[in-house]
Amino acid sequence: MTAYGRASVLSGQIKAEVELRSVNSKFLDLRIKMPLLFKDKEMEIRQMVSSYVERGKVELNITITGSEHAVEAPSIDPVLFRKYVREIQALASECGIPTGDIITQVLRIPQVLTPSESVSSEMEWQLTHQGLLEAFQAFIHFRKTEGAALASDLVLRIESIQALVEQLTPLEHERIQKTRSRIRQNLAEFLENEQVDHNRYEQEMLFYLEKMDINEEKVRLAQHCIYFLQEIETDDREKGRKLNFISQEIGREINTLGAKAYDSGIQQIVILMKNELEKIKEQLANIL
Repeated sequence: MTAYGRASVLSGQIKAEVELRSVNSKFLDLRIKMPLLFKDKEMEIRQMVSSYVERGKVELNITITGSEHAVEAPSIDPVLFRKYVREIQALASECGIPTGDIITQVLRIPQVLTPSESVSSEMEWQLTHQGLLEAFQAFIHFRKTEGAALASDLVLRIESIQALVEQLTPLEHERIQKTRSRIRQNLAEFLENEQVDHNRYEQEMLFYLEKMDINEEKVRLAQHCIYFLQEIETDDREKGRKLNFISQEIGREINTLGAKAYDSGIQQIVILMKNELEKIKEQLANIL
């Protein structure tokens, strides 16, 4: 599920801003962008996020303004700087190569520039901590709102499948009569002058119609739909997996109905059911 939360906390000249956003993912993938002065708090921040967010590709941005620690200018290692300058100048002179902008080149060498060892004050951390809590609350509210919309859509899809199941009954009765008439007509055309054992014919007819019977599939499909709706209302945090399993069972029954249809009207309803089920599966991919 996608989600977004933002908070801004101000005290005097110091302002802490926290922005939290996520998109769907099977696991928790957290990326944090924050001032270096909070590097000693990174583990605590990660634990806070994992306590509120179970999975998702999450981006957390923290900024501090108005603080004397907010500007983190890197420092130059003078010993390394002089060493590299001397060596580069010596080699350039020996090879007859102009040094050009040697300062810029030296500053690009690793370890010549080192980040400042800034340490956050208690006030800065308190403001940031408060901003995190408020951003998490907004983040959760966003997810709950989206979750409610998803649940409503899933209910409508399942109710649509239930309504389509009800439409099968009259078509099923018509199909049996059409099948019986068609077989009887074909038999009459091919065996006009032959004697037919009508008892055997009826037995074969019953066997054939039993293979076409879809009553069991309709009953199981209806029960799966009821179970799906009941599971949506539970508080189980793992309901997404259960709903996904139930949707697979719904799909099996729909496929069996299609295999036993032998009727264009029933096939059309099966296609509509499959369309609703595909939309359900797409939504379930976004649910915990």
